[in-house]
Amino acid sequence: MRALPVGDDALLVEVTSGEEAQALHAELVRRRAEGSLSVREIVPAARTVLLDGLTDPVRLAAELTASEVPPAPPRAREVIELPMRYDGPDLADVAAHWGVSTEEVVRIHAGTEFTVAFCGFAPGFGYLTGLPDRYDVPRRATPRTAVPAGSVALAGPYTGVYPRSSPGGWQLIGTTDAVLWNHTRAPAALLSPGTRVRFVGAR
Repeated sequence: MRALPVGDDALLVEVTSGEEAQALHAELVRRRAEGSLSVREIVPAARTVLLDGLTDPVRLAAELTASEVPPAPPRAREVIELPMRYDGPDLADVAAHWGVSTEEVVRIHAGTEFTVAFCGFAPGFGYLTGLPDRYDVPRRATPRTAVPAGSVALAGPYTGVYPRSSPGGWQLIGTTDAVLWNHTRAPAALLSPGTRVRFVGAR
């Protein structure tokens, strides 16, 4: 683990894997909740966690780098179910990459419980992990100039849902009508780091 100063009151903590980043994020959130860590923002990413608004970043950096990341706690949060239609234009390409039928892609994906590892790219966009490494898929060689809102897509080890229309190079396997971002809702984002997610057949 490496802790790098960011400005006067922030740290960027680097770890070696996405699993460690998720575990560290969960531990830091727990410590803030119990009052043993004073921090304004805790922002996880693929292999880093940013802590902003620290009162003593130097002391915390020394403490973190001298310790090991504790195991992630049991996931007790309620599962969010996203209704989904497996009708994406890249479904057949994903099946070919996996070496299975399109029906098997649906079975595997719908049978997986995902966890939001971190958020980014666009408001409401969560990077969901859960598929085994053998199901990693490459991004498209040529990104689309416009991906429709609600598109469910794969890239590398992640599943994601486009909260609004935007360019994108992920493999589109389906669509959902779930609203991922609504600024009038509290919280505005449907998904946040640590959220458990399942994709279910749309009714």
